[in-house]
Amino acid sequence: MVATEKLSRLLLSSLTALGLLLASLLATCTAAVLPEDRLDLLYHAYDGGGAQIQGPSLLIRKSFSNKVSVRANYYVDMVSSASIDVQATASPYAEERVETSLGVDYLLASTNLSLGITNSKESDYTARSLGLSISQSLFGDLTTVTMSASAGEDTVSRNGDTSFSDGVSRRRLGLNIAQVLTKNLIVAANVETVIDQGFLNNPYRSVRFVDSASAQGYSYAAEVYPRTRNSDALALRAMYYLPWRASLRGEYRYYSDSWAITASNVEVKYIQPVPRLLEGLTIELKLRGYDQTAAEFYNDLFPYRNAQTFLARDKELSDFQSRSFGIGLAYEFKPPVSMLQKSSINLYWDHMQFRYNNFLDVTRGGPAGAEPA
Repeated sequence: MVATEKLSRLLLSSLTALGLLLASLLATCTAAVLPEDRLDLLYHAYDGGGAQIQGPSLLIRKSFSNKVSVRANYYVDMVSSASIDVQATASPYAEERVETSLGVDYLLASTNLSLGITNSKESDYTARSLGLSISQSLFGDLTTVTMSASAGEDTVSRNGDTSFSDGVSRRRLGLNIAQVLTKNLIVAANVETVIDQGFLNNPYRSVRFVDSASAQGYSYAAEVYPRTRNSDALALRAMYYLPWRASLRGEYRYYSDSWAITASNVEVKYIQPVPRLLEGLTIELKLRGYDQTAAEFYNDLFPYRNAQTFLARDKELSDFQSRSFGIGLAYEFKPPVSMLQKSSINLYWDHMQFRYNNFLDVTRGGPAGAEPA
């Protein structure tokens, strides 16, 4: 109850300024619309780096009286992992994460208000958050402004250690502006700032340090992270409608945080309906590139135990690049059930490749600090 009240206070204080800003825009607004009713069934699966993740998801959205739309989502991750990190310092594990969320959209004149609550639970981590967004169409629906805020409270524990428990508080503010430039071109800019406070590292993960007394040349110690992380991100997106009913979409996103991590992400997507082959079929092709610098307190091998105040050896905080290629097929058809207006079957496949520049694979052997990347 205390956590819920705290979330509510954080959320309301964050949105006060947003609401005042939006009120000044209402004189130039036009009508907004609610999201369409839908029922989505999803099954996802990931296999890579020694980890397998899979599970189902169910999303239901229903509107009432052209003013209110409610949504509910149930999502499951079943994880089994024997990644390099796990093989080096622990035994392979399996766990399940269940996430539930409820939300409501309310159409007030020409303003769309959206409120959502999310709860996530696994054996050693629980998370709950409240989020609110305000969306407004302006200037004859050529401009759409969306402002959002969310607040979350997490609890971190450690399996097999009943004495350990810690918390994480998360705040998030976002602003998105979408603009129709021509009949074929839409662009959008998104700015987001996040503040995380509390226990921000994995309670099971370790760093390694040079130890001449050890036969392998190194030993392990627990990671130590700062208890605050501030991050900012800017994203630019564009969608261009091509003459043959296709569309080309592009995105660039830049990220930086108080841990000295900077990252850039570029993604290009091409979507093509193919009515001549099969009416209702759409093909999607995607290319993505991601580059990241390491956190200032990251090191694959520290020179000695407690070499600095903060220590990390999480490969996701290292200097690395990722490249991916994806293909998708979507087939839309008229369902035989009269109460359903339209249905679609969608299949998406992505191949991802990661290259870690300063994270070494200790499971393959070699002198300490000279193992293969």
